Amino acid sequence: MTAQFATICDALQNEPRLLLEAELKPVQGDRFQPTGFPDLGAALYLRPDGTEMLLIESAQSMANRLESVCWDDAVDKIAAPLAGLPHVVVNFDNGQQTSSLQEAHRLNSPYIVNSDKVKSAITSEVGNAESGVLDIRKLAHSVYRLDPCSVLHGVFLEKIAGRLRLQRLLSSFIEAEHVQTATSGGVKLDRSNPSGDAKQGFGNVPFTRTEYTAAKITAYFNLDLATMRGYGLGGAANRLLIALALYKITQLLQGGLRLRTACDLEAEKATVTRPKNLQIEDLASLRDEVTEAL
Repeated sequence: MTAQFATICDALQNEPRLLLEAELKPVQGDRFQPTGFPDLGAALYLRPDGTEMLLIESAQSMANRLESVCWDDAVDKIAAPLAGLPHVVVNFDNGQQTSSLQEAHRLNSPYIVNSDKVKSAITSEVGNAESGVLDIRKLAHSVYRLDPCSVLHGVFLEKIAGRLRLQRLLSSFIEAEHVQTATSGGVKLDRSNPSGDAKQGFGNVPFTRTEYTAAKITAYFNLDLATMRGYGLGGAANRLLIALALYKITQLLQGGLRLRTACDLEAEKATVTRPKNLQIEDLASLRDEVTEAL
């Protein structure tokens, strides 16, 4: 354990949460494209003081992005620094595979939770999953042994029982303030049949495009330490979860912020806002801590 990580763990020992903020900017120009929602469009809103705000990336999407940094797509397996981190791999008959690190609902993926082995691993620890007093610590222990990332990002095992739920320990979102629209447009050209039926995919089709600019873009990260300690997993497990959270945040900020084709961001600096007395001088150096913690 490096001196910096030891200092972090000591500083967080009695803290309810770790809060970090990272200032972001587009890698080129000023415009960016936020996440959009069906029938809603961009998530614009006002602060109580009237500041125009925009949600660039939701908590749900950021959870998926923080998960994705754990997987090496080039070799289709867990990233090398995380080798040995428990997770569930599903091998299909056609030679393809998926895993709890890739599935949207983690252990509650139908490809995973319907396995008798997974169900028995959960219920043998928890006991009667349908009635009686539920010891959330036993649920956390059983999930941790199968996939610590499911403890970190939360999981709802409603396919086993409707009350088997762990909330997110690590959450994140990106928002922009003092936003303005940047409207542009173009035309899809049909060289052969410019006046063709657009409904059938033919013809020249004009379109509009709305992007945004902002005075400030911020990524927020929140690690719920109080809930983590309440699971009773022990000091070594807690250190791994902290190291894993910092690894995910660092990997995302260092190279995983190309959110969309027209939303390519980079981090300028990251700051700890709670606890107030904690400073992380070199966030990137903490990536190696997760390997030692494992």
